[in-house]
Amino acid sequence: MHHLISGAAGFIGSHLCERLLDDGDIVVGLDNLITGSLKNLAHLEGRAGFQFRQADVVQPIDAAGRFDHVWHLASLASPVAYLKYPIETLESGSTATRNMLEIARRDGARFLVTSTSECYGDPLVHPQVETYWGNVNPVGPRSCYDESKRYAEAMTMAYHREHGVRTNIARIFNTYGPRMALNDGRVVPAFIDQALRGEPLTIFGDGSQTRSFCYVSDLVDGLVRLSKSDERYPVNLGNPVEMTILEFAQSIKRQMGVNGDIAFRPLPEDDPKKRQPDISKARAVLGWSPTVGLEEGLRETVAYFKGL
Repeated sequence: MHHLISGAAGFIGSHLCERLLDDGDIVVGLDNLITGSLKNLAHLEGRAGFQFRQADVVQPIDAAGRFDHVWHLASLASPVAYLKYPIETLESGSTATRNMLEIARRDGARFLVTSTSECYGDPLVHPQVETYWGNVNPVGPRSCYDESKRYAEAMTMAYHREHGVRTNIARIFNTYGPRMALNDGRVVPAFIDQALRGEPLTIFGDGSQTRSFCYVSDLVDGLVRLSKSDERYPVNLGNPVEMTILEFAQSIKRQMGVNGDIAFRPLPEDDPKKRQPDISKARAVLGWSPTVGLEEGLRETVAYFKGL
């Protein structure tokens, strides 16, 4: 199989490249490196079957050759990034999605787009199921990310209906693991970084808001399974074990053997209060559910950040 992957130098993208190469496939990775890093792909340099091209998929893509599978992972997914680059974030979900879909249409390839649980906004339905349409502020500070992904889903379905492209849509919930960026504003690297530095762990709000945390190898396995399925509508991929941010902070402290303080800060605008995937569809359609527990996943993640 020949794969074309946008966002290949990102956190999840680099793990997907590695998984597909391990499966014996050929991978061409694209990334403009606005948030991705070549360090994430350093271990793949010179590996047979892998090629990296620095490219912005918002622009016309020079993708010579034919591909069996096109993956669109390019996105500015962290709060720090999408608040700094709102227009680029919107373009990654709109123009870039169409550019990647055009390659899939050209080659008769399968296409998978990584969407997000942020499509549900600050949800009024809990846990979140794929048939829930969401509670999203379309003009808030987070809207550049939320709406870019909602648009990407709509464009993907349009290409499936209009052109018969074999598409898949993954709605990804909080994912963590090695190769996350330390300064991207997400809770896992932020807590680990603060703990390593002996600083208080910063919690926004009172810590009662909930999240669920999926280890990256589980997430990538779900993506690969979804990419081989005939399911055209969105599928939630995430760990259904829900915990409060305060509980998660305590887990980080136990894992790292620290007893530091917790600093509370005001909750950002439109920050969701609840986040938990209903993965009944993934279990039924893909035979998928997470297998890596939080303690094991954090152990690997902390070891990676200590190395930095």
